[in-house]
Amino acid sequence: MFFRNFPVFLLLFAATSVMGQPAPDGAAQASGAISVAEAGKTPNASSKKDWRDVSGYPFPALADTVAAARNMAQAMILRDYCANKELSDDFVRERLALFGRVTGREEDCRSLLDYMSR
Repeated sequence: MFFRNFPVFLLLFAATSVMGQPAPDGAAQASGAISVAEAGKTPNASSKKDWRDVSGYPFPALADTVAAARNMAQAMILRDYCANKELSDDFVRERLALFGRVTGREEDCRSLLDYMSR
């Protein structure tokens, strides 16, 4: 009985989980909602310079944690590249340069240690 009705339950679950989600910006504009920028009431950013300051929170933001984990994983791979003498120096330098573009700093085999200590 349950297995015959399982697709129906699955469909109902999927439909109800989507109902509580907020509409994306495109859908909101299509429904006639007016954004703050469209209404001409742009907030004055100079009056609240630190309105995005999250330094007082006890835990880092999820995006920061994900970026740190991603960078640590990439640094571990690059460390293996640095240790592998069979790989050409140009290949390793190229990979370090690509990683440097992600992190925003110049990377070398020694700077990868910074990601292991976090």
